[in-house]
Amino acid sequence: MNEIVIVLLRTALSFTIVLFFFRIMGKKELGELTLCDAIVSLMIAELAVIAIEDIKLSMIRGLAPVFMLIFLQEMVTIIGLKSRKFRELVEGRPVMIIEEGKINQENLKKNRYNLDDVLFQLRENGISDIREVEYAILERKGNLSIFTKDENPEHFTLPLIQDGDIQETNLKIIKKTEAWLLQELQKNGYDKTKDIFYCSYMNGEFFIDKKQSSK
Repeated sequence: MNEIVIVLLRTALSFTIVLFFFRIMGKKELGELTLCDAIVSLMIAELAVIAIEDIKLSMIRGLAPVFMLIFLQEMVTIIGLKSRKFRELVEGRPVMIIEEGKINQENLKKNRYNLDDVLFQLRENGISDIREVEYAILERKGNLSIFTKDENPEHFTLPLIQDGDIQETNLKIIKKTEAWLLQELQKNGYDKTKDIFYCSYMNGEFFIDKKQSSK
């Protein structure tokens, strides 16, 4: 009987800690977890089970690795918020799979992605023929963002600058160049892209959000 009570108490404590971990991760759905989030979640779940089942193991000893993983995940998140390059190193970056109607076979191989994966996602998006696609981008989460040949690039918005960095892939999709972007920004009174947190372009108009100065 005592052993059952101990297991129940360990379960309640482990549940509270795991719940705390997901709470500090922010409001993300399971499909939106980053690679780092997913790895840490799996490891924490495994360690929590060990801490619950092995009653000979003290809770401090059993949950110490869990707290370490939570700390490491939080550090990765904080550094990623401050450094885009670090975030891309950990999470990867979007990759062009179909460009101007042609499959980029080199990018397929680099990302361990095959033609069946591409065709499956096209079908999921109601596209039966690959010839309908102008651009397809493999996102960090493994899903494809698809732009068909019937779509007018002027009628949808894509980020052209994120956290000071020009998004060359998105410029290609709307059939614009970096030189054009810099020239248009100067017309709007922006000389440095590093001062821009977010910039998008739609229907001939820019939306620009400057970086907030740190106090």
